[in-house]
Amino acid sequence: QVRLVESGGGLVQAGGSLRLSCAASGSIFSITAMGWYRQAPGKQRELVATITSGGRTDYSDSLKGRFTITLDNAKNAVYLQMNSLKPEDTAAYYCNANIRPLGGSSWVDYWGQGTQVTVSS
Repeated sequence: QVRLVESGGGLVQAGGSLRLSCAASGSIFSITAMGWYRQAPGKQRELVATITSGGRTDYSDSLKGRFTITLDNAKNAVYLQMNSLKPEDTAAYYCNANIRPLGGSSWVDYWGQGTQVTVSS
């Protein structure tokens, strides 16, 4: 069984920073990519950023320059540094990982339970 656990969300004032963490654990053979998505109330879930095990990153165009995604392959962990936060960044942030489980022959997308980020004006 594979589990993703996020941490680091909270309440911050506009202009502030937060760092989200997500660790994958369990019966993992390999991880090809990890990433962050977010969902605001009444809106669809959207891409924030992804990173491959080789370090290639992809960002939402609207977030480039303010958010930075990093990966620690040894810890099966992904981080999201969020700077210059705006009230419109308020959302539930979800960790995602594309994982090949131990004993499995295919890659599976796993999701964390989400962590809330609230930015006050």
